[in-house]
Amino acid sequence: MSASATQPPARRGRLSLYLDLIRWDRPAGWLLLLWPTLGALWFAADGFPGWHLLAVFVLGTILMRSAGCCVNDVADRDFDRHVKRTAKRPVTSGAVSVKEALALGAALALVAFALVLTTNGPTVAWSFGALAITLAYPFAKRFVSLPQAVLGVAFSVGIPMAFSAVRDGAVPAMAAWLLLGNLGWVLAYDTEYAMVDRDDDLRIGIKTSAITFGRFDVAAVMASYALFLAIWGVLGLRAGLGGAFALGMAAALGQAFWHWRLIRDRTREGCFRAFRHNHWLGFAVFAGIVAGYALRP
Repeated sequence: MSASATQPPARRGRLSLYLDLIRWDRPAGWLLLLWPTLGALWFAADGFPGWHLLAVFVLGTILMRSAGCCVNDVADRDFDRHVKRTAKRPVTSGAVSVKEALALGAALALVAFALVLTTNGPTVAWSFGALAITLAYPFAKRFVSLPQAVLGVAFSVGIPMAFSAVRDGAVPAMAAWLLLGNLGWVLAYDTEYAMVDRDDDLRIGIKTSAITFGRFDVAAVMASYALFLAIWGVLGLRAGLGGAFALGMAAALGQAFWHWRLIRDRTREGCFRAFRHNHWLGFAVFAGIVAGYALRP
């Protein structure tokens, strides 16, 4: 036997562990947060919002989602070890300490806050609400029957922030409607995600929408997709975005139907595939918004 064969495997570097902690190799998570935020930014600015705000919201979205992963993994470390899909996460496995994870999350949140400081006072105030809901969500599944609704608020607060940043603090009713629609989308894709782990969650006592909806889970997912597409579709057409926007919405609707085909049998593989591809549905809506404004007379 060679000497190399008897040596223990090399320890992973800290940077590699930190990147794993913030899901750097799985960008679908921050894309789900990014597309509705940017869509709201385009609505608020009645077109291209300018490079400064675009950079602030893109980078801020990535940073805050990464910070949220750190908090979530600390909060769920005792649950994650009982779920095969999450048992090897850095905090759960002990590769990254709780203090390290929280310190990294705090550092990322501070950089995001520095970006928000380049906007205006009301938007800075909104950022404190965004931080509060980010910290609260990981604990919601212990007490709330639909923790995905709490996640929906966390993943939608960028919408009023976008309007506030563009319009000097003004947040019109349109932002509230966009937020409500986006709540539907988050509930749809995170219920698909919860359907993957339903058996494990029942065993360890976690509350999720997949458990709460029970045999109506697939119907609830499709109704939530319908809410999202209907609200954003009506608002886009009322903004005069026309055929290009309608084409983007049609592409999103087609994907929602494909997701129904994936989840209708409730297989883990199908539900997880539907969840992982949701960012393309969001991208179709955002692309329709951008194209609609670009081609609007």
